[in-house]
Order: sequence, then structure tokens, then C-alpha cells
Amino acid sequence: MTTMLLPSSRPVPAGPRPLRWTCDEFHRFGDMGVFEGRRAMLIDGVILEEGPMNPPHAITLELVEAALRTAFGTGWRFRSQSPLVLGQDLDPEPDFAVMAGTARGSSGDPTMADLVVEVADSSLNFDTNEKRLLYARTGIREYWVVDINGRRLLVYRDPRVGDYGTQQALGPADAVSPLAAPAAVVRVADLLV
Repeated sequence: MTTMLLPSSRPVPAGPRPLRWTCDEFHRFGDMGVFEGRRAMLIDGVILEEGPMNPPHAITLELVEAALRTAFGTGWRFRSQSPLVLGQDLDPEPDFAVMAGTARGSSGDPTMADLVVEVADSSLNFDTNEKRLLYARTGIREYWVVDINGRRLLVYRDPRVGDYGTQQALGPADAVSPLAAPAAVVRVADLLV
């Protein structure tokens, strides 16, 4: 690779370089309709797009939402496939983000959640690797992945530098209590098609 020196003696890479996006730019493009009908997200300044949603994924989303609303009750917000701005260049738009409060009186997109849930079929590798690590590094204290094909719930807790300290795989016969709603019980079978 060759570099050119400008009068300031600062090396500048020659040739094309990646263009990193900010959340503001990503949201502005979304407001213009660029992502209409698409499943786009911003991960570390890169716009990624997931493929079309299949029926098992869509049905699982409904099941997860019903279970979360029952578990948490009133006084909680449930955002589905909506912005969750975790940094200047990070808006993963999770399947679900649960946070204390109500939508009324809120201004702007949330920047933290008490629980993030992703529903995974073809995205399992991405959700359990890249997304797991980004949620851990941004301090999301509890992250769940509903593994449609494996018929299990993966639970990640205790974010530490770079990863989660606690990781569990729960089957259909198991149940879990969200950290933010410890009196509630979510049966894994209720999340699965």
C-alpha cells in the first residue's frame, strides 16, 4: 500500500477506504425510506441487512412479545425491531428491547435496555457471536437468544470486559426469571413454535 504525504506530513491512505456511518446518518436514511421493507441495522459503523423474515421467525416474535408483556407487566416499555442506540455508530435494532418506563414522555431513541432478546434462525451465528459481544461491551446486563432451530433459549448475563460472565442454554422444559423482573417466570416452551 502506498501513502502520500500532505504538507502537514500526515500520511493519507491511497485508494478507496470504507465509509463508516453514524447513527444520525443511518436514521436519516431510514427517515428517507431507504430501508423501507428491509431489515437493516448499524453495527460499528457498518450497515448490515438481514434476509426476509420467514413464518417461524414472525410467529416466534409474537410468542416472545406475549411472554415478555406477561412477565414484566405495566411500567415497562417493549420495543420491537426499533432503534436502540448503543453508541455513535451502533444501532443493532434488536428484535426486543425491554426497559423501565413508558413511551409517553420519552424523547428520542433509548440508549440502554434491561433485557435484549433476539430471535434467531438463519442469524444464530451472528446473534450468538458478534451481537453477544457488542451487547456485553455496551453493558446490556441480560441478553437472550431464542434459537428457533435448536428449540432452546440462550441466556447471557453479567456483562464483563468483552463478554458475558454467565451463559446458559435452556430447553423447552426449563424456565427463567428475567433479572429486571425476578418474581416473573418465563417458560421456554412459551417462546417456541
